[in-house]
This record gives sequence, structure tokens and C-alpha cells, in this order.
Amino acid sequence: MQEKLITVEIDENGNSSIDLEGFHGQACGDVAKDFRGGDSVTQSSKKREFYTKTVAVRQSQRQT
Repeated sequence: MQEKLITVEIDENGNSSIDLEGFHGQACGDVAKDFRGGDSVTQSSKKREFYTKTVAVRQSQRQT
């Protein structure tokens, strides 16, 4: 089982960021949403891992 790491940083102005490692596809978005709660998101970016799992699933579906 792959290790998962969640890093939350809060600066001196109260701005926060979250970095998720070891999550793939929509699981990453689900975890981020749980941490966000009712707060709004001002910036969001997806890592390569988000797309890697999605592409692999699409390729296997095309082959069948």
C-alpha cells in the first residue's frame, strides 16, 4: 500500500495551503474537500498523479 502524506501550511496572515501526496484521481479532490470544509478556494492546481490514474483507466476501457 502506498504511503499518503497530507501537508497543511498556515502563514502568519492566516492563509493556508494543503499539499496531498499519494492520492490519485478524484480521491485527492475528496480529501481536499474534507479539509476545506466551508472555506472557499482561491487557487487550485492538480499534480501529475491526478491525471495518471485517469489516463490509465481510460486506456484500459478502450482496449476492452
